[in-house]
Amino acid sequence: MLRALGYNDLTRFHMNEGHAALLALQLLGEEAQKAGRSSIRGEDIEKVRSKCVFTTHTPVPAGHDRFPMEYLTRVFPEQLNFFDLSDASAADLVRRILQSDRNISGLQEAARQGAAVNMTQLALSLSTYVNGVAKQHGETSRQMFPEVPIEAITNGVHAGTWTCPAFQQLFDRYIPSWREDNFSLRSALGLPAEDLWAALLIAKHELLELVRTKTGLHLDSEIFTIGFARRATGYKRADLILSDLDRLRQIAKDAGHFQIIFAGKAHPNDAGGKDIIRRIYKAKKALRKNVPVVFLDDYNLELGGKMTSGVDLWLNTPQFPLEASGTSGMKAALNGVPSLSILDGWWVEGHIEGVTGWSIGDTRRGSGNAAATDNQTEADSLYSKLESVILPLYYGERHKCLEVMQHTIAINGSFFNTQRMLQQYITDAYLR
Repeated sequence: MLRALGYNDLTRFHMNEGHAALLALQLLGEEAQKAGRSSIRGEDIEKVRSKCVFTTHTPVPAGHDRFPMEYLTRVFPEQLNFFDLSDASAADLVRRILQSDRNISGLQEAARQGAAVNMTQLALSLSTYVNGVAKQHGETSRQMFPEVPIEAITNGVHAGTWTCPAFQQLFDRYIPSWREDNFSLRSALGLPAEDLWAALLIAKHELLELVRTKTGLHLDSEIFTIGFARRATGYKRADLILSDLDRLRQIAKDAGHFQIIFAGKAHPNDAGGKDIIRRIYKAKKALRKNVPVVFLDDYNLELGGKMTSGVDLWLNTPQFPLEASGTSGMKAALNGVPSLSILDGWWVEGHIEGVTGWSIGDTRRGSGNAAATDNQTEADSLYSKLESVILPLYYGERHKCLEVMQHTIAINGSFFNTQRMLQQYITDAYLR
């Protein structure tokens, strides 16, 4: 497609996830063709590698495609036969792609042996620069692929898109350069408290009006509101906050009333994700007299924007270390909404306890393993922070609550955006 559009002199190709890795096969074929050869050799591999950049996005196995070799030999018979397996570099590349420690005399033979093509290994092997999407994710990725140097460029979100209208107007009034220079949002520490609170109430009203329209439920704008919206799948643990319904009732009675708004979708084949949504509905029914719970269906970008700007607290409960980055909390930060989150993904970098939000569980972890996660301990930590710190702050120390909002924008909103992210890609990857 790039060639058909007239892009013939590109110096960098950026592959996101292994899904894009077949690009590298096409480039290898082009290099061999330029040299007047019908086979791919080491020199072609080096030329392609110098042009390619690869970003891996997830530590979850489903994000790393592996296909039976027979699929590729059927779809790309000519390109695959290009590999000159008498060339040491070409043979080594094939072994890495197939994750085989055996010498392979021919790709048809590999297909007969039941070999599988690892798309992530294909991209890793043919890229001059590889990165994860958060510092913690970079560390996790280096453990997954220890043979490859992997850097990290933390994701960011587009500030102009994910700042809601009320906060856009607030920033236009007091930080007029924020759209052109997202880093100027550091001046949010000087936003007048009354104007900041007014912007939050406008955004909150818009979300609660959407809730009323979609569900018929009238939520109180003066009640502390917790938001959780993302893909419904097991490791994201949307229902962690619902682990102990009696504890939630007691917190609401002793520390202050609160309400929870959920949104998300499960993949049609994700039975675990669908079960999580069923458990949310079951908890909603059980808690209806004490803690209002809402699940908004038809989750999309518009609803996501309303959610990340219209709540008082953004909740994120992934199973460490399976959150590569996460961006919903970044969107919330642009609207002054602090996070209560597991220290994984981007939150390891954005978290300052009591300043930009709060952590769930250990304040800092090294590289860990998802199987060792203690759901009960983390649920207890979540309840404790909500009961003893966050709700008392909201209902009893409004000025401190506003200070957290200011710091959330100034520290996280000013940094975790696409302007900073793209500048890093340019300097670290594209102009490397």
